[in-house]
Amino acid sequence: MRARKNARQVHGILLLDKPLEVSSNGILQRVRWLYQAAKAGHTGALDPMASGLLPICFGEATKFSQFLLDTDKTYRVTAKFGVRTSTSDAEGEVISEKPVSFSDVELEQAMQALRGDILQVPTMFSALKYQGQPLYKYARQGIEVPREARPISIFRFELISRQHDSADFIVHCSKGTYIRTLIDDLGEALGCGAHVAKLHRTHVGPFKAEQMITPAQLEALNSEANWSALDALLLPMDAGLVGLPSLTLDAQQQKHIMHGQSCNVNLPDTASVKLYSETAQLLGIGEVISGELQSRRLVNLELLSAFE
Repeated sequence: MRARKNARQVHGILLLDKPLEVSSNGILQRVRWLYQAAKAGHTGALDPMASGLLPICFGEATKFSQFLLDTDKTYRVTAKFGVRTSTSDAEGEVISEKPVSFSDVELEQAMQALRGDILQVPTMFSALKYQGQPLYKYARQGIEVPREARPISIFRFELISRQHDSADFIVHCSKGTYIRTLIDDLGEALGCGAHVAKLHRTHVGPFKAEQMITPAQLEALNSEANWSALDALLLPMDAGLVGLPSLTLDAQQQKHIMHGQSCNVNLPDTASVKLYSETAQLLGIGEVISGELQSRRLVNLELLSAFE
């Protein structure tokens, strides 16, 4: 989709309810077009067959998207037992079919083994790169490449309901977790195989499903060219920086930092600290080493003024 002419300076975070059967990039470009925004990016893709919470960062907020990429997430997932697929979801080719005969006790035991700090081998159908190419490109050619197991954390893996050959779960996990792989591993542990039939993301860091905006809501406001109403849906740029310490800079300190210089502060060493002006304007993220504050990511105050 082509960007509109005279793109607007839009800054903030939109919590989008991503629909099924559309890519994260596809819906991102649609939302960017609706806002006439000069710049936008998402904070961790959902597969086309997955729905739910997709934070979209606009403008200067994109500079802090990594903090949302690195945060934990929660999903509602439906697993189909007895059928293993090439992609570990409903879109893949069937690899094997086996009878389902495990008990509830056996299911709980298999789930318990997948809770906590574990190692997970990433799926071939992922965007992780091998020799400069994403794994999914090799997978589509039928090529399997070596992948190292990576440490992840499963904070919560809870059974919500079960039928004979399917079950609904809540999964709260760390960054880098592949839910498809988790369900595939569960199916292998139970001896019958399994794949993800449905996936819905409900939390990303501090953000919850109750805060989501649907594409239909955006379309309705856009049809009225109601920019103020659209912009009012955006959260502040620092909404995703929950948990980081903050520091208010005086005028002299702000001048130094915004010009790429360091300054002395009375703070312990920290890799990430939110920096604010005396008027409570977010200036960016800094790092403190031995009492010296250095900038890591700074906002462009001129661009922000164009959005006010």
